[in-house]
Amino acid sequence: MDLPTKLGAAMNIRTIVFSSTISLVFLLASPLLAGERTDVIVMKNGDRITCEVKGLNADSLTVSLDYVEERNITLQWSKVARLNSTRLFIVQTEDGSVYTGRISTAETPGGRPVRIQVAVTPDKRVELDQLQVVKISETSQNFWQRLNGDVETGIIFSKGNDSTQYSIGTHIEYPRERWLARANFDSTLSVNTNSNNSTRNQFEVDALRLLRWNNWFYQGVSNLLQSSVQGIHLQTTVGGGIGHYFLNTNSTKISVTGGLAWQNTAYKTTIPPQAAQNLAAGLVFAEANIFKFKKTNLDATALLIPSISEAGRVRFNTNVSYYVKLFSNLRWNMSFYSSWDNRPPPGLSGSDYGTSSGLSWKFGNR
Repeated sequence: MDLPTKLGAAMNIRTIVFSSTISLVFLLASPLLAGERTDVIVMKNGDRITCEVKGLNADSLTVSLDYVEERNITLQWSKVARLNSTRLFIVQTEDGSVYTGRISTAETPGGRPVRIQVAVTPDKRVELDQLQVVKISETSQNFWQRLNGDVETGIIFSKGNDSTQYSIGTHIEYPRERWLARANFDSTLSVNTNSNNSTRNQFEVDALRLLRWNNWFYQGVSNLLQSSVQGIHLQTTVGGGIGHYFLNTNSTKISVTGGLAWQNTAYKTTIPPQAAQNLAAGLVFAEANIFKFKKTNLDATALLIPSISEAGRVRFNTNVSYYVKLFSNLRWNMSFYSSWDNRPPPGLSGSDYGTSSGLSWKFGNR
């Protein structure tokens, strides 16, 4: 197959997938744009803003305004003096506590730290130090209004070896008061005149629920992987365990989950032919999120699968994305992915890794 034909087929596939993804994102995001802008924020310098509070993440309070071009703007949380809203939010703190209710600012003497009140019930209010609050998320009885996420795409072309790489990704999360569900899809396609096309597709779903001990949770993880470089037709991983947030602040979140997993790998035809392999294994799932107000954030996940049924065999997957804010919800990103197997079948590669860069658009409070 010549290069134009390869590129045409690749672009057709990517166009269909990307168009569907964009349509889905706007479908999901459109209800989020329709809230009432009756919340009031007063900054420490005296500025007063009437708006719709979208949420707090990474020391950035996102609000929506009718009278500015970009609609959504971000405010530095530590510089907010007062906040009052009649809508429902999920409020998370450094120690892992979670509350749902309407939020307002408690009366505090001048110079004292700002305290946030959460009206859990009409008769019960919880007061929190402002800097203890690490995340505020909109909540609603409407399923679609609780979704957050982003979509990203990129392309890299090299004239020297006539190679082109495409990448797309979508990341969606669904938060509730004491649990969280997430789904991530990442796909790359590399087309090269002098070699076979290479593809990698990964779909990951995980859910966690907070335990009554602060910053402890149990988590379930499932992962589907296809990799032409490693000859993997489909690798299915299902597992779960107990996790802990080792850091949970406005700038950094680091968590590790340990447990057990089952993994099935079906390989493409090799010489000699390889049957599907099943492994009972341990599971270590680590996640890190590092933020800097208005500028950058780094998201990284790592999945370690040490085999129990085949002693000494270890598999490892990782995904890392670095984002730089351009304006509004548009960001530039650079991503790295890798998959490793220290004992691949004869004739197959034990590793697959690569990088990509492009643009991403976020919706909700991710």
